[in-house]
Amino acid sequence: MTRHPDPDPDPTTAHDAGPAATTARSAGPVVTTAQGAVRGLRRGETLAFLNIPYAAPPRGAGRFAPPQPHEPWQGIRDATVPGPTAPQAERRLGALDMSPYFGAGWSVGEDYLTVNVFAPATGGDGLPVMVFVHGGGFAAGSTRAGLYDGSAFARDGVVLVTLNYRLGIAGFLDLPGAPANRGLLDVVAALRWVRENVSAFGGDPHNVTLFGQSAGATTAGGVLATPEAAGLFRRAILQSGSGLGAFTGEQAARVTRAAAEALGIEPHVDAFAAVPDAQLVETASRLAGIDLRTATHHDPLLGLSPFSLVLDTQPAEAVAAGLAAGVDLLVGTNSEEGNLYLVPVGTYAGSSAADVDATAERSHPDPARLVETYRASRPGASSAQLRSALMTDALFGAGSRALAGAHAANPESATYAYEFAWRSPALDGELGAAHAVELPFVFGLADQPGLNGPGALLGPGRPPADLADRVHATWIRFARTGDPGWEPYDTDRRATMRIDTEWTQIDDPRAREREVWD
Repeated sequence: MTRHPDPDPDPTTAHDAGPAATTARSAGPVVTTAQGAVRGLRRGETLAFLNIPYAAPPRGAGRFAPPQPHEPWQGIRDATVPGPTAPQAERRLGALDMSPYFGAGWSVGEDYLTVNVFAPATGGDGLPVMVFVHGGGFAAGSTRAGLYDGSAFARDGVVLVTLNYRLGIAGFLDLPGAPANRGLLDVVAALRWVRENVSAFGGDPHNVTLFGQSAGATTAGGVLATPEAAGLFRRAILQSGSGLGAFTGEQAARVTRAAAEALGIEPHVDAFAAVPDAQLVETASRLAGIDLRTATHHDPLLGLSPFSLVLDTQPAEAVAAGLAAGVDLLVGTNSEEGNLYLVPVGTYAGSSAADVDATAERSHPDPARLVETYRASRPGASSAQLRSALMTDALFGAGSRALAGAHAANPESATYAYEFAWRSPALDGELGAAHAVELPFVFGLADQPGLNGPGALLGPGRPPADLADRVHATWIRFARTGDPGWEPYDTDRRATMRIDTEWTQIDDPRAREREVWD
């Protein structure tokens, strides 16, 4: 790691946050990036550098333009306190406290295209680098969320980078006159920043693992299929995303028309560029539930979010054509993803056969066959369990399996698959292996107070410590070596590691379901 003496910061350029921050600055490590020097924090075994810009602030019309380089700064920039976040509405999820996942919401400020960097306090060079893309339905989330503290990664010899990217209308609304998928372009820009700067923090710029969860995983899958990102990372981990999660142009146009009508403006970038952020956020929150089914495509997000990637070719199809051939891939889902969208809001236990049929109708071109397949593969399952299982695969499972199969068909790199099956006892034991439950284990934070309790993500009591240690170590092992410790996934066996208190490798564990989705 490149370190420097600790000169006093230039008060005209350092970002002052009061006496406590001034004390931290005077004692903290200083690293020089291509844009200027930053002073971080020493926290036990971790050095943390917060709120470092990787792109220019997206102001005015720039909110709908490709990310631009950030201007250099003089002196030492304070990197000891969290910065602003992408504009977003506050997110709640019924009886479940998801604040560790979403964070506190919008922290207002324009200079939010930033990264947090966590590195070992012991220093080092050539360390593996992991770059995380948060989830939140393409409309919420930030590096300030408690779940994304990278201290455990740094403790274990990894340089961990988390990033903010544009969300909602600014990030993903498809607008005539503007580039598509601006949030994805931000992720690519952050990866370029990592390539240019991470060695100063002790990381190896040629051993970068891109990983993400939910919308962050779907975005990372889109980055896999982006030619401009080739060579910026060596491996990828996609947690509960989808290689089939992008909207078509027709679907995206429906959302754009609805947003323009709600604002009373023309559906063009020039009109949207004149609307302030607060109004865009308020409008975005009114777009959920638009029916995006067309004559040829279902809604890959089942109406849960009006935003996604917008692509002519799904990421799984682009990967099948050879993109990402040199990138090792670990991809997986949780066993009961759909529970997150039903249990906390009180719609799980009362699910009926009609709800099962309605979910199938929204998910698949042959809903009767879909329901028949799931009933046959789950004898004795309740309507609630069937409804959740259909949502699990419609949102994440089918698209993850498609991406794994597409990637495994190319022999130039390795593919691995997992299914996270540990059941959270939250909400009277009903939450189970729901969407996002694996994240505290990956980040080594399963023992944190905010994640434990009757209404917390991991429920009352303490989750198994050995499970947390093993999951976290497995992600790091893959980042270091490209091998998580089990058999690769191929198009014959489809070996998948089922992760629970016991780990069991299973060949093609969802064969019936995979066939009906194929």
